[in-house]
Amino acid sequence: MLRRPRWVGYLVLGVLFGILTANLGLWQWHRHESKVERRTLIEANYDAAPVAVTTLLPDPEGTFPTAEQWRRVEARGRYAPELQHLVRNRPHEGVYGYEVLVPLLLDDGTALVVDRGWVRNAATAATLPEVPVAPEGTIDVTGWLRPGEPDLGRDLPAGQVASIDLPRLEESTGLDVLPGYAVLDTEVPAPPTRPEPLGRPSTALGSHFAYALQWWLTVPVGVILVLVMARQTARDEAVERDGHGSVAAPVRPRKVRIWDEEDA
Repeated sequence: MLRRPRWVGYLVLGVLFGILTANLGLWQWHRHESKVERRTLIEANYDAAPVAVTTLLPDPEGTFPTAEQWRRVEARGRYAPELQHLVRNRPHEGVYGYEVLVPLLLDDGTALVVDRGWVRNAATAATLPEVPVAPEGTIDVTGWLRPGEPDLGRDLPAGQVASIDLPRLEESTGLDVLPGYAVLDTEVPAPPTRPEPLGRPSTALGSHFAYALQWWLTVPVGVILVLVMARQTARDEAVERDGHGSVAAPVRPRKVRIWDEEDA
């Protein structure tokens, strides 16, 4: 039965189905591992004592230290509010608005991009929102270190960006920007108002692990289904042959009753 071309094709499809579901399971498993790694970093770094940002980012031309994501950092410098940028289409508690980026000029001549928080959209898309002004003078800043985001390739009006793309910010500001930015926690001295602070990052793992198990459990289903169908088809063909007399069914002898023998 399984040597017939049609059933060989079915078996090939069953094997391909198994390969597909195995790979989908691996995809969900990798997503689960990524969430676990992210949670581990946040839990280890988010509430730790702050360290100087130049200790973790000593070279503006260097790379971002992946293990230091969400590490609490501190820096002292002066804001450059004239170089402020707004990041468009940023959600916060279910509402879209802007995140406010202001460079903090450090004593060594480099600049740390500080995400000072979120502001709500203005009444129309053509109007910019009102943004609390960054404090003047020397400021002590603490925040959480984050890597830059990819360039989304969108050309926006001056002072606006589609993502926190640090090379693009460096180009537009003309500053020597460090290879990471800080999500603001505190400013000392504190200004009277500031953009709304960003919330603590989520450490939920989601359902990726369960999805991976579900996909892996379905790996043999395709082949099993083909085998069951082939077996049932073989049985049906055997019954059909018997009905056409190809294979004669055995004739059972008629049972003789006692009173039939007495009447004989």
